[in-house]
Amino acid sequence: MAIVNRLARGLEKLLEVLAAILMVMLTAVVIYSVLWRYIGGASPGWYDEVAAKMLVWLTYYAGALAALKRGHISVEGVLMALPQPLRMPVAIFSECLVIGFFIVLAWAGWVLLTMIDGMTLISLRWVPLQFTHSVIPFSAALFVIAQLLSMPGHLAKVRAGVTQEQEEIEKAMAQAEETLSQEGEEIPPADRATVSTDGERGRA
Repeated sequence: MAIVNRLARGLEKLLEVLAAILMVMLTAVVIYSVLWRYIGGASPGWYDEVAAKMLVWLTYYAGALAALKRGHISVEGVLMALPQPLRMPVAIFSECLVIGFFIVLAWAGWVLLTMIDGMTLISLRWVPLQFTHSVIPFSAALFVIAQLLSMPGHLAKVRAGVTQEQEEIEKAMAQAEETLSQEGEEIPPADRATVSTDGERGRA
């Protein structure tokens, strides 16, 4: 488990840096185009195509980061409402479906790269389409890796009956208690009881 956690942290740092770089680059391209229009000229001919490709890259790689952090939309309430003997099989089956989908996506993306060999962007003839479309198989592979690395922790929470939402609430409460304790205050017992009741209700 320690090795898995180290690998997950390493991948998380890599994806965070990559997403940050892409966001900065996309912002710079947009600002450049806006300033170019402001001074009276037309937008660069390559702006629309390049900005669209960069947005796709940002979406794919940031999506892989969200998968690693289990930040995508899910309906954990339905899973937790199932009887205990059914929870783990259903959770494992859903994990297999997600991983299987991205394996197929990675394969399809690789096939696409072979089909567009020799093709380039319309506005920038020196940029091959294989480079811009490489995000599909590579990010799909990262999705699979992220799903596998985060799976043990996710299944452990399912086994314990803890949802992502409840974990975030408890973490926020712990941070609030720490902040208030530093200021010499305490969270009202009624608020703490409300959160505890909601948590038990979510686990039922």
